[in-house]
Amino acid sequence: MSNLSGPRPWALGPGRFLVQFAVGLLFLGLGPGALGLPFGALGLRAQDPVTPPTAPAPPSFADWLEALRAEALSRGISEATVTAALATIVEPNTVVVARDRAQPERMQSLDAYVKNWMTPRTVGVARDMFEKHDELLKKIGAQYGMPPAVLVSVWGLESNFGRFTGSYPTVSALATLAFDPRRSRLFRNELFEALAILDKGNSTLDEMKGSWAGAMGQPQFMPSSYLKHAVDFDGDGRANIWTSEADVFASIANYLKNAGWVEGERWGREVRLSRATLAKVERQVPMRTAGCGAFREMTVERPLAEWRSLGVTLASGAGALPKADVHASLVKGQSRFFLVYRNYRAILDYNCSNSYAIAVGLLADQISR
Repeated sequence: MSNLSGPRPWALGPGRFLVQFAVGLLFLGLGPGALGLPFGALGLRAQDPVTPPTAPAPPSFADWLEALRAEALSRGISEATVTAALATIVEPNTVVVARDRAQPERMQSLDAYVKNWMTPRTVGVARDMFEKHDELLKKIGAQYGMPPAVLVSVWGLESNFGRFTGSYPTVSALATLAFDPRRSRLFRNELFEALAILDKGNSTLDEMKGSWAGAMGQPQFMPSSYLKHAVDFDGDGRANIWTSEADVFASIANYLKNAGWVEGERWGREVRLSRATLAKVERQVPMRTAGCGAFREMTVERPLAEWRSLGVTLASGAGALPKADVHASLVKGQSRFFLVYRNYRAILDYNCSNSYAIAVGLLADQISR
């Protein structure tokens, strides 16, 4: 019988049986006195301290860099590249660590974010840039199946139309974040990808600058995204996302296409919900439970006809939703609401924030008008 398998307690010998029995009494809150025995009879002392195991001390930054060097070389990155890159790093950048640790006291709402971004000045600059690069954008849009207005909108949100790309040396910033234990694995991998970019001659240490988190150039690509999606559209031999608008727009287009953008479809639209409609939606349409944070802030997809039957209407006041065989999720702000389609997911792949993705879509719509 299974419940009797294994050694029996009485087969352990008198000494071992006594010890195990006493340990059992201790577990029940009884001392060895319950047996009429002192602690010493069991080879135990009441005052024996319990010493917890000590964790090994973390390596110094210099030792960590040496281990990083060895791994980079084992990955096939040349010694010249590794030496030059790591020579620029003396110690972790405390500003980068502080930025990574900082948590705002109050997150900006979707409504406030969109209002602050969608100013007449921003829309005006976006339209000017759209007209300035019209021929190039049409060429790239046709090749990748992307609306040119969306490319300009992403460009605007990522780097203010190429004017603010960040001033942090990428290798130093990534080394700092890779050394910090909070998200070490993520940034360590990105650091090796940055070294690979340098090793291939696609950038230089002086040029490779960006945000405190390692996002680079005008489209703010992480190194891994650069290696997957960056495009040499101008044909000069390298994908230059720092100073070549052709490469910047093509790289954004390639990213969104690879993320699943479907040519000819909308990203979504703003809609209107009465209080009664909102109450019905909250009762009948569940929220998503998987994906990044932005996905979990959206409802599951429902056919457009179902949203129409629930009472959702066009925000413009033009009446009912169109009769189209598409599915949509609802994104809720404080007072603004949006039905978003599958192309919206491609924008979230680029930056998983509903405030960001809604702003991209709305600005693109304004540019196209």
